Amino acid sequence: MATLDDRDMLALIDSLQTSNLDDTLPTGFIDTRTAVAFLVEALAKLPTSPPSLYLDLEGETAFSTTRTSGQTLKGILESDTIPKVFFDVRNDSNALFSHYGIKLACVHDLQLMELATRNFSRRCVNGLSKCIERDITLSMSEGKVWKETKEKGLNLFAPERGGNYEVFNVRPLPEDVLLYCIQDVHFMPKLWRRYNSKLSVAWAAKVQQAGKDRVALSQTAAFNGKGKHMALGPPGWK
Repeated sequence: MATLDDRDMLALIDSLQTSNLDDTLPTGFIDTRTAVAFLVEALAKLPTSPPSLYLDLEGETAFSTTRTSGQTLKGILESDTIPKVFFDVRNDSNALFSHYGIKLACVHDLQLMELATRNFSRRCVNGLSKCIERDITLSMSEGKVWKETKEKGLNLFAPERGGNYEVFNVRPLPEDVLLYCIQDVHFMPKLWRRYNSKLSVAWAAKVQQAGKDRVALSQTAAFNGKGKHMALGPPGWK
């Protein structure tokens, strides 16, 4: 997938501003300051209900580049009025805080939303793949493409499969890696809509607080993003 030129960037921004959660949006790889600046301006104008931002970000310049409004991606991520949707925000928040000094706010954590909507044990959380398999209806062809894309990406960057995380620094970014990143985010709006429709007011408040707790913990020296404890739900959730 090629880097976006100015015309492609404007077309992508226009599609963002006129889309909804049911749309399949065009995608592209943004790796220039100009493209980031245009994107930031568009993101700041997107509707906040339902959330419009389902993000997978890399690169320090991306967070400090400004548009004419003075808004930055860092400012959007730290805004307490612009919702951002993540799946298990903990490691993402830790990386954003540790490397870029970004303090996430107004986070919707899909992993917590799924846990809260269960009518069975909430002791352990699910991973994104399990949520997609259980809670999104995929045709046989869609399921086949999803699994193949996932496997190709993992083979390139997962050390246990002989891959290397340095593949994310290769330019142009390998197509299989880019598609892997895109497809994870692609399903998140559907999951958000499903879980949000099932949340009671009381559980929505618990999800919000647990999300804040996850972000706060991820910004401490005591945070450990690996281990069996990561599979456990929030204390007191039954």
